Parts: sequence; C-alpha cells; structure tokens
Amino acid sequence: MTSPRSAAPAHPAVSPRILPLLVLLFVGSGCAALIYEIVWFQLLSLIIGSSAISLGVLLVVFMGGMCIGSVGFARVVSAREHPLRVYAYLELGIALFGILVLFGLPWAGGLYTAIGGPGFGGLLLRGLFCMICLLPPTLLMGATLPAIARWVETTPQGVSWLGFFYGGNIAGAVFGCLLAGFYLLRVHDMAVATYVAMALNIVVAIAALSLARVTSYEARAEEATAADNAIPREVWPVYAAIALSGMTALGAEVLWTRLLTLMLGATVYSFSLSRGMFLVGLGFGSSIGAVLARSIANPRVALGWCQFLVMGSLAWSAYSISQVLPYWPIHPGLVTSPRFLFQMDLIRSLWVVLPGAMLWGASFPLALAAIAQRKQDPARLVGTVYAANTVGAIVGAGAASLLLVAWFGTQNAQRILIGVAALSAMILLAPVFSSETGKYRLESRSALRVAGTMLVAALLMWSVTPIPPLLVAYGRWMVTWIGNHGEILFVGEGMNSSMAVSRLSNGDLNYHNAGKVQASSEPQDMRLQRMLGHLTTLLPATPKSVLVIGCGAGVTAGAVSINPMVERVTIAEIEPLVPEFVSTYFSEHNYDVIRNPKVTVQIDDARHYLLTTDQKYDAITSDPFDPWVKGAATLYTREFFEEAKRHLNPGGVMTVFVQLYESGMPAVKS
Repeated sequence: MTSPRSAAPAHPAVSPRILPLLVLLFVGSGCAALIYEIVWFQLLSLIIGSSAISLGVLLVVFMGGMCIGSVGFARVVSAREHPLRVYAYLELGIALFGILVLFGLPWAGGLYTAIGGPGFGGLLLRGLFCMICLLPPTLLMGATLPAIARWVETTPQGVSWLGFFYGGNIAGAVFGCLLAGFYLLRVHDMAVATYVAMALNIVVAIAALSLARVTSYEARAEEATAADNAIPREVWPVYAAIALSGMTALGAEVLWTRLLTLMLGATVYSFSLSRGMFLVGLGFGSSIGAVLARSIANPRVALGWCQFLVMGSLAWSAYSISQVLPYWPIHPGLVTSPRFLFQMDLIRSLWVVLPGAMLWGASFPLALAAIAQRKQDPARLVGTVYAANTVGAIVGAGAASLLLVAWFGTQNAQRILIGVAALSAMILLAPVFSSETGKYRLESRSALRVAGTMLVAALLMWSVTPIPPLLVAYGRWMVTWIGNHGEILFVGEGMNSSMAVSRLSNGDLNYHNAGKVQASSEPQDMRLQRMLGHLTTLLPATPKSVLVIGCGAGVTAGAVSINPMVERVTIAEIEPLVPEFVSTYFSEHNYDVIRNPKVTVQIDDARHYLLTTDQKYDAITSDPFDPWVKGAATLYTREFFEEAKRHLNPGGVMTVFVQLYESGMPAVKS
C-alpha cells in the first residue's frame, strides 16, 4: 500500500468546467501527433527502406520513446510546476522538433546512407538512426498525458477524467490520421502536413498558457520518497494485464491491417482507414471505461472481464475476415465512383476492428482506477500504466509484423493473441490478494474462473480458420472468381506480403501478390516479361552486370541471365518467399534463374539497397508493383531514377515497366 508519508499531490483550485477544455487541448495534441507519426514514417522509410524490418524498427523506436517519456516524466519534472504550463512547454518542444526533423532529416539521411548496409550491422544502424531522429520528440509526446494528469486527483472522479483526456487524445489522433492520409499528403506534401501539425501544437500551447494564467495551482508541500515510489505488490497483476492488453491490441492491429488490405486494396488509403477505425474504437472505449471508472465497485475485476471479452472479439474478427466479408456479393467493377467503394470499406473496417478496439480502449481507464490510491502522484500513476501498456504494444506489434506471420501464418497468429488475452484475463480474475499475509491465494471460485477461461479460449482458438486462398489471390475481386479460378498451388504469408500461385484450367500459371495477378505464363505476359529482360541487355554495348528490381515470377531475370555477355545478375526483392518459392513454380519459364550461379538475390527494399550499395551496373531493369500499392510508388519517382542513374556505368541503361491498367493519366504522368 502507499506509505502514509506520501505527500498529497497538488490540489488544483479550478472549476470542473475547465476540465472539458483540457479534453479539447488533448484533441488538438493527438491530431498533431498522428500527423507527425505518418509524416515521419514516410520520411524515414525513404531512407531506411519500406521493408517490414525497417518499419518494425521505426515503430519500436517511436513507441519506445513515448514509453520512456511517460514513465520518466514524474521523476524528472517536479510536481511544484504548474501542469498546464509544463504541458504548454512540451507542445512547443514537439513543434520545434517537428521542424528540425523536416529540414534536418535529409542531411542526416545522407550520413546514414553513406555508412548503412544490409545484415545485422545495418539493422543496428537503422535502429540507432531512428533513435537519434525520433527519441527527442517522442519523449515529449509521451510526457504530455502525465503532465496534465497532475491537474486532477487520484479519486474515482479524477481517474475518470484521465480516461476522458486519453479518449480526447485518441479522438484527435483519428482526425489527424484521416486528415494526413486522405488530404494533406494527397493534395499537398510532407512539408505542409508538418506545418499544420506545428500550428496545432502552437495553438494548444498558447491555450494551455492562457488557462495557466487564469487558474491557480497549489504546489505539493514535499516530494515523495523512494519508498513511496515503490509499486505495491497487489497491483502488479494489473500492470501485467494492461501490458498483455497492449500486446494483443497492437498485434491484432498489425494482423487486421494486413488482412483488411487484401479486401480493401493495398493502398495508403486502406492503411489510413483501418488505422483510423481502430483509433475510433479506442476513443469510444476509453470514454465508456472512464464513465465506468467513476462508479464501478471493483475496477480490477471489470478489467479482467474486459480482457475475457477481448478473446471473443478476436475470434469474431477472425471469423468475419475469413468467413463473412470476402463473400459479400459486391462487384467492385460496378461502382460509378470511388466514394461508394470507400463507404463499403468503411463498413468492413468497423465490422472487424470496432468490438476489440472498444474493449482495449476501456481497459486503460479501468487499469488506472484499479491501481489509483489517494495521495498518489497522478503523473506517476498515468506514466507507469501508460508505459506498461506501451511496452506490451511494442512487443505485440514487433512480434506480429516480424515473427508471428512469417513463422506461423495469420491463422495461428490470431490463435496466439487469443491465448495472450486469456492469460491477461486469468491474471486478474484468478488470484486473490490477502492483505494479512501479503500474498496471493487461489480460491475454489478462482479455480473455476481459470478453468472456464481456458475452456472458452480453447474453443475460440479452434474456431479460427485459415484465410481463403482465393482472397490472397484476387483480393477484393475474389467474389467474381468463385468457381472460375482454377487450382491454387501455393499460398505464402511472408514478412512483407501475402502471395499465391495458381494454375488455370488451360495450364497457365499466375503469380498473385497484393490481391492481384502480378505475373503469369500466359503468352501475352511472357512476351512482355521476356522483352523487358532482353531489351535491358541488348541496349548497352557490354552488359556484364545487371540489376533486376523485383523478382516476381523470375521471367525477366531469367531472360537477362541467358545473355552470354552477362556475367553478374543481382535481383533486389523485398519478400524472401518470392525467390524461395514462387520462382520455383515458374522455373520452366524463367530458366531456373534463382539457381543460376551468376545470380545473387538481395533481400531488401530496392530503394534502400541502391542508397547503401557501392555496386555499379551496366543495366538496371525495374518492374515493381503498381504505383498505387503502398510502398511501391517510391520506385517510380524522379529521385529514385536519379539514384539508379548514379549506379550505372558509363553507357549504362535503365528499363522500366509502367502498369497503365488500373492507373489514371495523372499517375502515369507523375
């Protein structure tokens, strides 16, 4: 229990009518934070690459910075400082770092690309580079909620306001996510998006300083001792449960985003939409949890049942994605405007993510209420709970994006998350803490809860079915291919994408990725793929070394490899499963190019590979995904072509295939 020596936190002499204004401040703060997050991810991915490993490193550093900022704030900033003034200074600091990252990143990126490279050493360098760029602003972002938390007391009503602050922050994040994804980056550029976020920070800071001038704040009489800062034994299960909750939340978001893009299309708008709807659920859930925290008798048990319901929401989402949504009789080709597809995509996203996201949103204020004690520093309460949740989120997001899907597939990954949710529920519902002995004990009623939770978890895990192979192959067009698709020979869920190989009734092979056919052995495609390879080696005088961007079915690389003048072929491919499995199905058509001794496969984002290699080539050929596929557009930019030019020997040439289908004239001109 908290020591009697603990000093009471500051008692703000403020009317409750001021508290809704603070929620509005957090709306603006959350909006700016998500704009920064999207812009910084775009900027840094141009330097360290768009592979799952690079984006995983980015995510870990970003969330890690917020975690350190939240848990370290109470130890660094005195409780005697006015919370609103501290909050305003944090917002101004975030705006300052926003402009520094925007203008300083190109210079720092040049330093990285000069010494960066593949392998484990290159991975460590990516992490160090991201830490230097992102840690300072994310530390400040993580400290904003603990800073404003000192404005309230750790009473049930005060804790509920913390939940509303958190919900307001998420509401702003929803708006920022959609604003950046659908307008700022589509109509303008990353500089304009940064200026908008900075303006929001400055407006929020000015408003906070203005409120600080008209409100009084009673500073604490003394600081808490080290003994006061010790976490009581009886609340450790709550910290463990909220960490596991963060793990399931971010792990599920990664899986849902990946699976939903098969139905919605692998565009940046689909990513923004699924992310936005997830945040909508978190916001609604946190508001509901904040209301419950005011009156509920045992918030710890309520948090346990919330985690129990998370198991059901995960099973519901798995069932919807694999058994319901793909079979809705919707023909994408019949729509007359993209807005109609957007409406349907919005419904699909909410259908999948809303139940679980609301439960995870409600978990945070319930965890605060379960731990809160009177005479406790609110900043430390919020900081430690937020940090525990964020640590779990880092583990969940990293494991789901880098390990679970590649090792076990999305079916078993969803089963694992259900098991983690069950563990979180059992931690809270099973043991009973005895204040007399200072230990936990397991009662008969608790044993029944454990057995029931395990049984329900097993049934729900068994109910999770694999993703339909036809969905992996044809994406949102799946319903139009039912009964007319031939035979699916291979389905692979790699670290970066899901793919399939099918054989039509006439024997032709198709390679599917991003929910559409990317290559085939049909005569018209074979002419195109081989022509691209032969043209690449016929134009230069001495094509000794050639770089092929994108392996795919390997037909273009195979056409390059059979030229007797070619001595060295390098294939840059972002997904390891493509050369390992897909190309082998097409070995009859690609001259078994992967096993050719003069061929080397580099598993890396092509842009990152060119930025960090000193190799020169006589010819480069590029045939990546369609420009509208997220991450592929950077391989069609002027900057990328200039980088490719710098890696050509004198007299070298570059050939590019541009998909004219499913692209408008503005996209081709750009």
